[in-house]
Amino acid sequence: MKYLLLIMLFNASTSFNAWASDEQNDELMLTIFLKHDQSKNLSEIKEILNNANFYKHFPPEGTTVESWKVMMGIGQVVTLRFPAALLPKVNLSIERYGWKAYSTEFYPTYDLYPIVKEEIKKARTNN
Repeated sequence: MKYLLLIMLFNASTSFNAWASDEQNDELMLTIFLKHDQSKNLSEIKEILNNANFYKHFPPEGTTVESWKVMMGIGQVVTLRFPAALLPKVNLSIERYGWKAYSTEFYPTYDLYPIVKEEIKKARTNN
């Protein structure tokens, strides 16, 4: 599944590069998988998070939550947008306050939908 995503991102790179050249800023988007430890039930996970003051520290000040979803059987998937300089702060907020409750995966992210939307529009008007 990861390889399919990488192939899709690679194939979109030409379109994305043209689109991204208009977006000159230092913001990053990062998708974080907060993977549930299935040896713990939800009450145990919440207790760990409360004891660690997780929600006091995550997401850190200066970040914007783009989405926060539950992926059933996996855990939570959080996408943040923030200035690049805050990357260490985002990482530390997970390492210090979330690791007993979750294992994590981090993925640099960008919004491909404007490109896909244009491709759909082109494909449907050329028929």
